[in-house]
Amino acid sequence: MSRLHRHVETHASSRIGWLRAAVMGANDGIVSTASLIVGVAAADGDRSSVLIAGMAALIAGAMSMAAGEYVSVSSQSDTEKADLDRERRELAEQPDFELKELAGIYEERGVEPETALAVAKQMIERDALAAHARDELGISEITAAKPLQAAFASALTFTVGAAPPLLVVPFTPTNLLIPVVAIISIVCLAILGALGAKAGGAPLGPAIWRVSLWGAIAMAMTAAVGQAFGAVVG
Repeated sequence: MSRLHRHVETHASSRIGWLRAAVMGANDGIVSTASLIVGVAAADGDRSSVLIAGMAALIAGAMSMAAGEYVSVSSQSDTEKADLDRERRELAEQPDFELKELAGIYEERGVEPETALAVAKQMIERDALAAHARDELGISEITAAKPLQAAFASALTFTVGAAPPLLVVPFTPTNLLIPVVAIISIVCLAILGALGAKAGGAPLGPAIWRVSLWGAIAMAMTAAVGQAFGAVVG
């Protein structure tokens, strides 16, 4: 067997469906839970109040992420199915037009007209709907919407992300809660950025920088609000 037949390529784009939901879920888990903990701690909340707030953030956030991803990706899936149904009807009602349309797409990509028509005929003979879905609509197995996968990945990764800032609360002196939670959270965000970049084949630096920066801003803002609220109540 030749090296060409043995060679199997893997591309980062094949992970885009679950990677986006996973990174977003973990990032939200860290940022929202840590920010709420920091805000409640800054408002002079006791350890019990901080823990309750953190647990509420974890449970509500995970369910919200799952529901939001499921609804959002389901809408995308419904749109894709509607487009495919319409394309299926057009293939049955006007096959000649669809053949020319597909050949035209290949011509626009730089293929000679005769070759484009020949390729279009071969693609349609093999699987007409798949050819139009991929080359006309931009729908493929890699990019197709998967609502359950996205919902599960978001809920799971939100929970994983929310765990570190929450778990340090019982073991940290109350007067050190804000800096300890902030440091742990930023470290976790940096690790998340690195893992996401690694899985997606992207540069590490920008990914680490942007998630850490926005996480720090979120915690700073909620700490300021919590401190102001605590001062007013006090």
